[in-house]
Amino acid sequence: MMDVTSKIALTDVHKHFGPKQVLNGIDLEIGAGESVVIIGGSGSGKSVTLKCILGLLTPDRGSIRVDGQETVGMSVGDREAVLSKVGMLFQGAALFDSIPVWENVAFGLIAGQRMARPAARDIAVEKLAQVGLGSEVVDLSPAELSGGMRKRVGLARAIATNPDIIFFDEPTTGLDPIMGEVINDLIVECVKEVGATALTITHDMDSARKIADRIAMIYKGKIIWVGSVSEIEETANEYVAQFIHGRVDGPIQMDLRAL
Repeated sequence: MMDVTSKIALTDVHKHFGPKQVLNGIDLEIGAGESVVIIGGSGSGKSVTLKCILGLLTPDRGSIRVDGQETVGMSVGDREAVLSKVGMLFQGAALFDSIPVWENVAFGLIAGQRMARPAARDIAVEKLAQVGLGSEVVDLSPAELSGGMRKRVGLARAIATNPDIIFFDEPTTGLDPIMGEVINDLIVECVKEVGATALTITHDMDSARKIADRIAMIYKGKIIWVGSVSEIEETANEYVAQFIHGRVDGPIQMDLRAL
């Protein structure tokens, strides 16, 4: 049984789409203030797990508790109360191109908390500075930014409401190695500054090693291993070892198409 004091607790979570079983009994516990990274290959169930926690998908069965409160099947109003504690950095940043950078960052403050626009702008400028972006970007359109800058703006938006929980969806995808390392460092700093619980999904092991307190690997819809960064380097689990070292040969079978 999961510890009721956990910030997030998943117990026996299942999800299928037609005949395809994507989640096949996920069990995972995340403590308050902890940074957990879920690794796994494409199609392993990482994104579906995250969407189930967010309530974008409803599990076929199982329990998902946030702060001890069951979220599966909860009302829309209760769900909104849970989501008000959450920040999110999307894979592609998911910025609104029709509004300036500062308003993107302040979106949750204005739309969610009904904060006055001048006060929300001040907080947006502060959060942008926290991720290394100055006043010169505040009034720009997101279309005028580089990929790395867009990712920083997305991170500033994720922390703007000082959330209890932050989700990171493939935070370094599409970035060069140097910018990826910059984003990893910013994630570590910002999560610590806000004091949030963090859950990240990624296949980038450099990112996982940098930002995780614990790493969980998902394979065929189950969590097959959980441990610290130091433990994963020494693991005897053949599936985990194959994945983290990028080996073609091993127990993980992939469909390879001849070119």
